[in-house]
Amino acid sequence: MNKILLFLLITFTAFSQEKTFTTQDIEVNSLIKGTLFSPKNTNKKTKLVILIAGSGPTNRSGNQFGVLTNSLKYLSEGLVENNIAVFSYDKRLFAQMKSGKIDEKLDRFDDMIIDATSVLDYFKSQKKFKKIIIAGHSEGSLVGMITALKKADGFISLAGAGRPIDEVLKEQLVKQLPNLDAEISGYLTKLREGSTFELTSKNPTIKSIFRESVQPYMISWIKYNPTIEIKKLKIPVMIINGTKDLQVPESEAMLLKAAYPKAELKIIENMNHNLKEILIDKDNLKSYNDGTIPITPILTETMTKFINSI
Repeated sequence: MNKILLFLLITFTAFSQEKTFTTQDIEVNSLIKGTLFSPKNTNKKTKLVILIAGSGPTNRSGNQFGVLTNSLKYLSEGLVENNIAVFSYDKRLFAQMKSGKIDEKLDRFDDMIIDATSVLDYFKSQKKFKKIIIAGHSEGSLVGMITALKKADGFISLAGAGRPIDEVLKEQLVKQLPNLDAEISGYLTKLREGSTFELTSKNPTIKSIFRESVQPYMISWIKYNPTIEIKKLKIPVMIINGTKDLQVPESEAMLLKAAYPKAELKIIENMNHNLKEILIDKDNLKSYNDGTIPITPILTETMTKFINSI
């Protein structure tokens, strides 16, 4: 009798843990590879979310070399469990670094827009999904809102800035290095004007941020203003931020909302930049290297409700 009960318990547990979705690796082109998360009951009414990662060499799971969050992996799984398909892909910079074939001087912000547009075109051409929504995280928010103009059905900004990157950088750097305010302002002015320059600073932070090989990328990024780009959209928009975000404060979300008043705005209590729930402040930085911490469930619920309304 006990053996029968044990067998039934094991069988029930196995069924209860069975995944409600499938995953498929897809190569959109030679530069873009990702994973499609599909509900097992995918049909003509299924909607697709294209996730665009934030700054740096970020992969489809939301991780970088030396940074482990699994934030986009958890978000993908959370949405697909709510019958929403998701495609999350490795940024070309991640693929280049992984292969060792990278020349930083040639990278441009517009490359990310080209890649995201390629992904959107790929899935639109398949005509498999009823609606396609673009969701961009951090730097990916700006990429996403520009890409969404290419006939996406909805857009979600996740911890996206509301100001041009030069303004954001100046504020962040001057807080760290108040004595270098004039130097920082001078470098940003040159980049805003489209000029590269020889970097003579001895400060390690300045040398890292303004290194000569990355200046062309920054020039291409600075020319875009999120509050101008979001105004161009004629589709449903949701703006999401968290109260524990150390990189992009709530005020940035307010700027986007002011620029696009029709957008839905959701400020999630205790959510940080990695989309994790932070109840103790010391855990905020820890979340950047602990891939076991789940994302806050309120995020999945909020996004699901918005997507279902489109």
